[in-house]
Amino acid sequence: MFQRQRYLELLSREYDNRYAVYTKLINLKAVLSMPKGTEHFISDIHGEYEAFKHILNNASGVIKEKVRLVFTDYTKEQIDELCTLIYYPNECLLNKEKDGSTDLNSFYTKTILDLIALANYLSSKYSRSKVRKAIDGDFSYIIDELMHAKSDDQNSRMAYHRSILEAIIKTGSAKYFILELCKLIKRLAVDRLHVLGDIFDRGPHPDKCMDLLMKYHDLDLQWGNHDVLWIGACCGSALCAVNVLCNNIRYKNFKMLENGYGISLRKLAMFANSTYKNEKDFPADHKAVAVLAVKLIGQLVKRHPEYELDDRLVLDGLDLKNGSVTLTDGKTYKLKTTDLPTVDKAHPYVLTKAEQEVVDDLVASFTGSVRLNNHVKFLYSKGTMYQCFNGNLLYHGCIPLDEDGSFKKIKCDGNELSGRDYLDFCQKKIREAYTFRDQEHLDFLWYMWTGPLSPLSGRRMKLFERLFVQDESTWHEPRNPYYTYYYEEKTCNQILREFSLDPNNGHIINGHTPIMAKDGETPVRAGGKLLVIDGGFCKAYQAKTGIAGYTLIYSSHYLHLKAHTPFTTIKDAIANNSDIADLQVISVEDFKQRKMVIDTDLGQRIKELISDLEDLLEMYKQGLLRERLTDEKGNPFI
Repeated sequence: MFQRQRYLELLSREYDNRYAVYTKLINLKAVLSMPKGTEHFISDIHGEYEAFKHILNNASGVIKEKVRLVFTDYTKEQIDELCTLIYYPNECLLNKEKDGSTDLNSFYTKTILDLIALANYLSSKYSRSKVRKAIDGDFSYIIDELMHAKSDDQNSRMAYHRSILEAIIKTGSAKYFILELCKLIKRLAVDRLHVLGDIFDRGPHPDKCMDLLMKYHDLDLQWGNHDVLWIGACCGSALCAVNVLCNNIRYKNFKMLENGYGISLRKLAMFANSTYKNEKDFPADHKAVAVLAVKLIGQLVKRHPEYELDDRLVLDGLDLKNGSVTLTDGKTYKLKTTDLPTVDKAHPYVLTKAEQEVVDDLVASFTGSVRLNNHVKFLYSKGTMYQCFNGNLLYHGCIPLDEDGSFKKIKCDGNELSGRDYLDFCQKKIREAYTFRDQEHLDFLWYMWTGPLSPLSGRRMKLFERLFVQDESTWHEPRNPYYTYYYEEKTCNQILREFSLDPNNGHIINGHTPIMAKDGETPVRAGGKLLVIDGGFCKAYQAKTGIAGYTLIYSSHYLHLKAHTPFTTIKDAIANNSDIADLQVISVEDFKQRKMVIDTDLGQRIKELISDLEDLLEMYKQGLLRERLTDEKGNPFI
């Protein structure tokens, strides 16, 4: 009772009299009756900046869908042109200015009227207060005025708005006004963005993807294993830094490392060229980094027997004289190369002096990168292992399961944890790593990248075999039973209940695993209980998948998965009004009754605040709390 009293006293500081409470109660109860905002889910961006930017700009087709609804008499060409303008207003307006055949004043007038009409349509599901807050920049007052233009008997209000429009054109501010309107439309089209991990690696510009996310109006992140690998490199893990290099050398992203993050590769290049031979399919720098990774993994395995990764002590079975290696399955396999001069048979996992200097230099580059540190801080501020949001469970990888489909019990600092408790433990350790940066926590970050019991990965990676062994049968990477059981409704219901969600209404939304659509694979699992939305942005995978992946839209009317065509370029999109087309729209759920704010997590929080405010109001009425009243000018009575 005392705590409740104390809480209401604190609440009274914000709502200091009954009239303030009346106003807030009226506002909150009205908000509950509004439609829920549109949520946009995206995953596995993998550095594909241009495709990612376009998906953000077109909101996975939501903007084009709304344009078609508002401008029903427009041709396809007119719709495409208007949408491209909204996606890339700077570039489109510059092209119009260069086009001498265009009457700019007429173009500006028509465009502003179209954009105002579209903004009005999109704003209908929000309170006017929220729309005002969404209007950015110096034109906020004028945009608000034009959006709420209404006719009256004398048409004086409409004349006022016509004068505003004419003044915009005459003052030469139309271009800047259009830019703000386009920004507002994209802001209103999607209320919240969910990013289910793997922003980094493979594609050429994860740095630019991070810059876009840091400017986005409202989002949450679920870490992916590639993201945590970069976190580890930034925090000082030599093994994570070397693995980042392995990934980016494989996908030829040297420029991003050096130009994007200032990671110096000079010492590595000098060491590699003076130590290794450049072979046709195995360049010297590839070999140098690969050997560093295998050695450092071996050191980690010996530090952590609890990780049960003894099969990664691959150098124990190396026979360079015969060009072979004997793996833990007892079989001997041919190597791709015997050019491994830094591997000492007696001490295979010890770095040479030169190798240690290379590693120290790399760690210094990663930890000293200002831009990378800013991006990692953002990953920590917005990121989690999982998210429960509006009845859905979001995570990147898996919930580790046992062979029988039950939650896998995993030893964690002397305790056996499973399910949600295990993910909470992993999240705690990842957050601690940023503060402590000791060997134990840095090793844990690497395990989250590749460990067979990592919720972010769930497979036993075979780095050495893929890089050094000829026989591709050794490359197979066993996966956690989760990836077999997640087709079953029983398993998905079990997972939803573990996270205190209703299996009858909730869904699991999962990234990490590319969907092989061309082979008939579907992203919908367990009768619609689980949805895999690996974005498929990575061009390296598109030949295998046959598409450019999936995104998910959760509006007040539906929950739809969209399969996309591969993106060309931003230049092509602007020049030819080309868009990422929907190859397929999968209706996961169409709601018979429109979802309202009252049906969401926000609605639940609003209802709780309403209850608190009603209690506060009663205390004011009973004289149990002092009201701070004001006079007609708003000044408080003393």
